[in-house]
Amino acid sequence: MTEYMVRFIVGGLLISLFAIIGDVVRPKSFAGLFGAAPSVALATLGIAWAQYGSLYAGVQASSMVLGGIALLCYSIAVCQILMRTRAGALTATLASLPVWLVVALGLHAVIRG
Repeated sequence: MTEYMVRFIVGGLLISLFAIIGDVVRPKSFAGLFGAAPSVALATLGIAWAQYGSLYAGVQASSMVLGGIALLCYSIAVCQILMRTRAGALTATLASLPVWLVVALGLHAVIRG
């Protein structure tokens, strides 16, 4: 229960900090980069490091990087579908999910062996 409270408090503080950064940064389209995801990732890594050590936190961090690369590829696919077709957001999202899955599993297979 204590871990959840720490995660809640640290995550909340980091979300507030990143929201302030997102409000200051121009253009406003960058504000999403400073949303909840970096805050949750930092809080999670901090707790992982405190409880399990740097090796475990390193594995978690590298997994987050691989997930970020897969998310980037997925986002590019969604944007391309939306710009080049008349598909709606839900259709583009669902059609692009296999891209995320293939990239994530492919990176995992290559990096982790």
